[in-house]
Amino acid sequence: MTSCPCKYSFIDENKKLTPRRDVPSYPKYMLSQETIEALRKPTFDVWLWEPNEMLSCLEHMYHDLGLVKDFNINPITLKRWLLCIHDNYRNNPFHNFRHCFCVTQMMYSMISLCNLQEKFSQVDILILMTAAVCHDLDHPGYNNTYQINARTELAVRYNDISPLENHHCAVAFQIIAQPECNIFSNVTQEQFKQIRQGIITLILATDMARHAEILDSFKEKMDHFDYSNEEHVTCLKMVLIKCCDISNEVRPMEVAEPWVDCLLEEYFMQSDREKSEGLPVAPFMDRDKVTKPTAQIGFLKFVLIPMFETVTKLFPEVDEVMLQPLWESRDRYEELKQLDDAMKEASYTYPELSDIFQSNIKFAQKFSEE
Repeated sequence: MTSCPCKYSFIDENKKLTPRRDVPSYPKYMLSQETIEALRKPTFDVWLWEPNEMLSCLEHMYHDLGLVKDFNINPITLKRWLLCIHDNYRNNPFHNFRHCFCVTQMMYSMISLCNLQEKFSQVDILILMTAAVCHDLDHPGYNNTYQINARTELAVRYNDISPLENHHCAVAFQIIAQPECNIFSNVTQEQFKQIRQGIITLILATDMARHAEILDSFKEKMDHFDYSNEEHVTCLKMVLIKCCDISNEVRPMEVAEPWVDCLLEEYFMQSDREKSEGLPVAPFMDRDKVTKPTAQIGFLKFVLIPMFETVTKLFPEVDEVMLQPLWESRDRYEELKQLDDAMKEASYTYPELSDIFQSNIKFAQKFSEE
């Protein structure tokens, strides 16, 4: 059994998270009106911000949505909680605190764009936002397939059933269990039960192994969607967090593309380890088989676009702001793949021209960015 290098272990009951007991001292970033407005849009450039600024932006979202007021959240506790969240994301190439911020900011955008506060209760909004913040806590950088094949401590603990997502949930509520970080300390027991169940349901829904099951269930409800039906609303919330979790390609190209590099770096880190340990390697994670265009085209065509098309039926406003950028991204990566393929074919036939073709591709990429 391979041990998973977690920051702490649930097996050791004496080992607890140690939240900061002082008033958190991350430098307060005063959000300009321009930032406040930009924060509500999927075009927000998530690469421009330092951790303390992202923390201030997250703090603003909770205040702006009325969650601090409606659930009587102590503002200092909110700060401590956010700091503790930040400290429990690892420095992975992809699954890190900036990814957490991306997903939460996209959720905030969708709440604004789709007027979700008019359709959902404030408890639902709190569940959506908090699940987004917590959804990848303490991610080790190796996916569920690795956990299961390597028989890690996490896979054994959770019986191979969504080991990572179960772990993210457990870490989230271990943080909440600390009085200094308990943003739910002033809600009723009944409300806490509802909030806890909602957050667990949403974080577990981010396991991509359940993608088809969740989307099919949502499609069945689409023709007669009923906001007064709890099952319908839960299914919609699951689809919303899924959209936000994998929404990078919705963003402008210069914001989205660096994330592909980050994801591939994490994939290659895993596949190299799998090769060294004699474990199966997925072709889409193998540095010898995958390219940026091949990685993205299938994902866009068969996962992202169909899901956002379904959501657009319920929220037509998503079409122009989120669906069209996905179509543009798909077209761009298909063009890059054609260039890649042409270069490989020409290089094979005329090896001496390889450098010329390579420089032409770089020029075409630069031109498409401009």
